[in-house]
Amino acid sequence: MTGNIATVGYGLATIGPGIGLGVMIGQTQIATARQPEVAGRLFTNMMIGAALIEVLGLLGLVAGLMFT
Repeated sequence: MTGNIATVGYGLATIGPGIGLGVMIGQTQIATARQPEVAGRLFTNMMIGAALIEVLGLLGLVAGLMFT
């Protein structure tokens, strides 16, 4: 039973980063379309943000593995 609960927990932990990445990439595309001259800086900030968002997914995976 513990393994099943951990699996459900990991599945729920991936929802947040997935939504976060979708919103962030969408807003970056909108900002790039509005101001193409800052596309390079936006891309850099987006990559840093994507790395931080992915950490949330990895923490969910690690927590699921630790408590299994």
